[in-house]
Amino acid sequence: MASGAVVHRFLVSVSNVDRHVYEALDLRVARHPSETEPYLAARVLAYALEFQPGLAFTRGLSDPDQPALEVRDATGRLEAWIEVGTPDAVRLHRAAKAAPRVAVYTHTDAARYWVSLAGERIHREEALELCALDRGLVGALAASLERRTAFDLSLNDGTLYLTIDGVVHAAALETHRLA
Repeated sequence: MASGAVVHRFLVSVSNVDRHVYEALDLRVARHPSETEPYLAARVLAYALEFQPGLAFTRGLSDPDQPALEVRDATGRLEAWIEVGTPDAVRLHRAAKAAPRVAVYTHTDAARYWVSLAGERIHREEALELCALDRGLVGALAASLERRTAFDLSLNDGTLYLTIDGVVHAAALETHRLA
């Protein structure tokens, strides 16, 4: 953990109907001093949406050669490289060579980001999974961040439902492929 990092605890009830994943997560997430609240919120949402055995937060911002999240099998082999934000084509190219699956969760202007990647050289670009987290939904979680934050997250038919303190925020989870 980087010097000056703040540890946040997230209690998340996940009901991902689209993937048949139902879990109660108790996460402790170190927030890097340079990390914005929306980025932290997007990182936690990506973790909840991607939850599976072997999923872990990495050193991320502290180590630019690592993704925000990764999935490793029981032998330590990298299975999935999961980015948060707007990584450039060079980074995605390197990620696609390192892992059989690459996914990106962006919480900024997704359409502009997707256009910026078009025509770039990315290894196995047709397999790249691009997901747009709704800004309002990310903002709602970022606004409620405390050292201990509890929320429910449901995904059903491509629609995300985020419930914080009894208030439900709903938005589509947009997905995109380059090829």
